[in-house]
Amino acid sequence: MFRRTKSETSTQTPASAPGKVGGKGRPTPTRKDAEAARKQALKKPRNRKEASAYRREKVRIERGKMQEAMKTGDDRYLPAADKGPVRRFARDYVDARWSVMEFALPVLLVISLLGVVFAQAFVWLPGLVNILFLVMIVAIAGDWFLLTGGVKRAVTRKFPDDSAKGIGFYAVRRTMQMRRWRLPKPMVARGEKPV
Repeated sequence: MFRRTKSETSTQTPASAPGKVGGKGRPTPTRKDAEAARKQALKKPRNRKEASAYRREKVRIERGKMQEAMKTGDDRYLPAADKGPVRRFARDYVDARWSVMEFALPVLLVISLLGVVFAQAFVWLPGLVNILFLVMIVAIAGDWFLLTGGVKRAVTRKFPDDSAKGIGFYAVRRTMQMRRWRLPKPMVARGEKPV
């Protein structure tokens, strides 16, 4: 009464499923491994001491990955402020050029120490120190203006679809650090064109 006839079943053939284009890139784990991983993920700490130990271990692992990424430039584990191809290009742009700002702090420190130490011996020295301070401030402002304009133009030319918002300040902040102390570490040599 409610059965299908042979003619009905033959007309309703399922559509052929499209073939799988690519794999997941790794072998499927065995049931034993998958269950062990699932149980480990669901395992709750029994008390506060275990919970804090678990949290500390997790933070330590994350910090280790981030520190390694700062040395190698691996984009997966970098902090959010340094992630992405636009930020990497801005870092390379800054690292490839000489800048007044990276030498400003040591130069201003030397000038001010000379002014303090030899001010009694040379009456004209404080006036010269003030002039040198003003020259350095003008040089820093000019370098800041050239850097922000140049990096914004280069980013909009290379990445027209991405936003260049905040990239100028990011580049200036990186320039203020001396090259050997910059994090993430510089990946290009001075004078090399950023890719």
